[in-house]
Amino acid sequence: MKRNIRFALVGTGVIAVNHAKAIAAHPEAELVAIAEKDADRGRAFAAEHGIGQVFGDYERMLKQDDIDVICVCVPSGLHGDVTIAAAQAGKHVLCEKPLEIRREKMDEMIAACRKYGVKLGTVFQKRTTQQAVIVGRAIREGKLGKLVLGDVYMKYYRSPEYYRSADWRGTWAVDGGGALMNQGVHGIDLLLSLMGDVESVFAYAAPLVRDIEVEDTAVATVKYKNGAFGVIQGTTSVYPGTEMRAEIHGELGSIVFADSGFKVWKFAGSDEEAPQTAGEAEGSSDPRAISGDGHYILVDDMIGAIREDRDPLIPGEEGRKAVDLILAIYESARKRQEVKL
Repeated sequence: MKRNIRFALVGTGVIAVNHAKAIAAHPEAELVAIAEKDADRGRAFAAEHGIGQVFGDYERMLKQDDIDVICVCVPSGLHGDVTIAAAQAGKHVLCEKPLEIRREKMDEMIAACRKYGVKLGTVFQKRTTQQAVIVGRAIREGKLGKLVLGDVYMKYYRSPEYYRSADWRGTWAVDGGGALMNQGVHGIDLLLSLMGDVESVFAYAAPLVRDIEVEDTAVATVKYKNGAFGVIQGTTSVYPGTEMRAEIHGELGSIVFADSGFKVWKFAGSDEEAPQTAGEAEGSSDPRAISGDGHYILVDDMIGAIREDRDPLIPGEEGRKAVDLILAIYESARKRQEVKL
């Protein structure tokens, strides 16, 4: 396929802007359509981004022959239905995080995309940062030796107005959770990509500040399958929000990094200095501040996956792991006991 890959968006919320800009910036991509049930909002978004086709119904849009990839930018609890419909229509899917909020729906999404021969990629852009790539390489090279601790701290702030801005925010039915499922899922996915799968978890999670159904504060201890331990903290309740911080410790060294760069880079018997990275715009207090660089990388990867007939960088089977862990954290918090994955 030598022609440009043609994308369409379902949903025009805050994160859809990152998708639209990434597609517009790519020399081998075109954004040809959007689906938005709010007609005025859809027309305004299309005018701003130069999109020719606007649909009020995404299922009608899926019947178009001039679309290759659907970017799923609707609320989390709707990801499954849109993805399955897109797969049945023969469209590849680039799905915003989290992949879904229910295990059975993720099963159906992955199965549908495999059945109909389309690609399913998940948007976890923190995996694409310079820091994440460098840390992953250091771990694979054995610089830390045996891994002992893997922690992530995501102390974010979201105002009461944020939760009032849409009726689905802060609900179990559509948001699927709070500080972890909506905001912290990025850091949890990054941690799993570096430390490996989790064996068990014990957690506390509750709405301590906001008037919402789901948690605005969560703390979990985890045991990884490789024997290491870890801590996960996620909030939308503390002011001011601070940048994500990840800490990876091993018998031979430690790496601590945040969105702004490396804080600790130390290995036994080595004077190696920490790599210098550009850092990343982060949304600890404002989701509109999230960098769009990772979306460009994942759009580029989806184009490569289609042209090369391979899996995307973060296929559905990989993208679901963070959700499975978060669901186990919620179960542990409800039952006040350790939960095995």
